[in-house]
Amino acid sequence: MAPKQPRAWQRMLSGRRLDLLDPTAVDIEIEDIAHGLAFVARWNGQTHGDFAYSVAEHSLLVETLFGRLCPTASAADRLTALLHDAPEYVIGDMISPVKAAVGPDYGDLDKRLTAAIHIRFGLPSVTPVRLKKQIKKADQISAWMEATEIAGFTKDEANKLFGAPNPDMIAGLAIELRPPVEARHDLTARHTELLAQMP
Repeated sequence: MAPKQPRAWQRMLSGRRLDLLDPTAVDIEIEDIAHGLAFVARWNGQTHGDFAYSVAEHSLLVETLFGRLCPTASAADRLTALLHDAPEYVIGDMISPVKAAVGPDYGDLDKRLTAAIHIRFGLPSVTPVRLKKQIKKADQISAWMEATEIAGFTKDEANKLFGAPNPDMIAGLAIELRPPVEARHDLTARHTELLAQMP
């Protein structure tokens, strides 16, 4: 008798059953993504404040920064930026040293989930290289802000790890620590807004 295969699916609050090894677009819902990301802490939770800095909050900031870096970007490109960490609603946010220790399996899982999420919302299953680099730049600026404002890094340390941002890119922006329900609501609302702007 063959050994029973371990369960590889997760039941979502929407009622969807997401197969983590073979995810499909029909099992993806923005409400599940926003809810999950609002409860996933960046920096393994090692941040100052009364609330964790969630991946949902980070995603909103990255999309804002991406819009500043690429002011003529399409709604689809901005939605891609907003969803750049969306797979973390089921696989969590691992800091870079942990990702390196886990190895390529984490990256493969991330790619499969990203493809399913993108297909669900009318985006290319694979992000074009140029767009991915632009989003990564916004992600690095966000990481610098997070590192220096809430994660205990000095500016010199953050500059070495993430690069010093152009002051114009971060003018008027600050890290917000809010209850998960607020980040969840804003992520869902921004997703709806961008989706409505797509052809």
